[in-house]
Amino acid sequence: MNYDVIIIGAGPGGIFSAYELAMLKPNLKVAVFETGHALHKRHCPIDGETVKSCIGCKSCSIMSGFGGAGAFSDGKYNITNDFGGTLHEIVGKKRALELMHYVDEINLRYGGAGTKLYSTAGTKFKKECIQHDLHLLDASVRHLGTDINYVVLENLYAHLKNKVDFYFDTPVESVAITDGGYEIVCKDASYTCEQCIISVGRSGSKWMERVCKELKIPTKSNRVDIGVRVELPADVFAHITDELYESKIVYCTKGYGDRVRTFCMNPRGAVVNENTNGIITVNGHSYEDPAKQTENTNFALLVAKHFSEPFKDSNGYGESIARLSNMLGGGVIVQRFGDLIRGRRSNQNRIDEAFITPTLKATPGDLSLVLPKRILDGIIEMIYALDKVAPGTANDDTLLYGVEVKFYNMEVEVNEDLESCYKGLYVIGDGSGITHSLSHASASGVHVARKIAAR
Repeated sequence: MNYDVIIIGAGPGGIFSAYELAMLKPNLKVAVFETGHALHKRHCPIDGETVKSCIGCKSCSIMSGFGGAGAFSDGKYNITNDFGGTLHEIVGKKRALELMHYVDEINLRYGGAGTKLYSTAGTKFKKECIQHDLHLLDASVRHLGTDINYVVLENLYAHLKNKVDFYFDTPVESVAITDGGYEIVCKDASYTCEQCIISVGRSGSKWMERVCKELKIPTKSNRVDIGVRVELPADVFAHITDELYESKIVYCTKGYGDRVRTFCMNPRGAVVNENTNGIITVNGHSYEDPAKQTENTNFALLVAKHFSEPFKDSNGYGESIARLSNMLGGGVIVQRFGDLIRGRRSNQNRIDEAFITPTLKATPGDLSLVLPKRILDGIIEMIYALDKVAPGTANDDTLLYGVEVKFYNMEVEVNEDLESCYKGLYVIGDGSGITHSLSHASASGVHVARKIAAR
């Protein structure tokens, strides 16, 4: 089977590459290969009753499949260069924002119309943060919600399915260089193309590392973010989330000078499990539909760790901490903040007696036995800092779920077209280590598709 363009990965980067190619060059023969399932077949077996924990599916429906790991996220598209990746360093700040606004227009056209665009512009909360040595990052945020995000993906697939060949449940084993382009080798067949776009996301980090090693594509180590997911009554952060929805707040710890940040805020949302390479971590969802909303708000507190020579395996470091949590708790551990600062583990009685109902069934335990002291000290310091702008954050009953780890792929060396050292071989999305968000990954897909179309 010969194609003009093959896209490896059907996450946001791959989807928007396929979309833009179909719009600009409908005569091109394009294929998308995805290790996971089609969207309608993506169902996690964990129901909280019959199946209460991860059973290690061959293909994780939460992390893989059409829509990528973002398919069941809360559907936040942050339009900003302040966070979410370094795409602007490659394509330019103005260009990056234009691409993100274009992605936003497509999302609205395919089911997101009526969703709200929040902005930090002109907010008085920024001044209040500065007064307490906290720093609010600038952004516009389109919140689709997990439910509307799914609808947008359904509509995009319906638009693309007759224009692009999709190969679901078809992992790509290797990529080989040929005289006329590239050979994509799968278990039962191989396919050739003139140009190849690799968009494998964070879940494809180990695969990407192997391919870069085999093809001798230069890379460099990236960071890993380690922390917890905080859950508290929605009223505590309501004055912030009602206006901004997503607030990215950064704090520099006094003890170590480490940066701690809020991440993925989910007003009236739910805490959920996440499976990354067989390791159970924690994440959060929120919904646009009021009927699906809860009484709680959750968000991550993450400490960024950069490593210098000779250590290069930042993801391995994060994985080892997550495995320790899995070993002690059989999965995710939950602890009351009051128990943590008193040096005692939480038990089920204390969790049941708290003035907050957890949205995730997790094992009560002691996070101080899991997280390194430096990271835990930073998280505690950040909670007390947030308590000054959102009183109640440091209440005894505030719940901490651990661990949350944000793995970043090693950064692949690419040019301004996101093209590797091989002509016609592009690396985009979170799999490139350059983007870290839905909006940046989608924008990178549009950027590369336009470059291919122009050629």
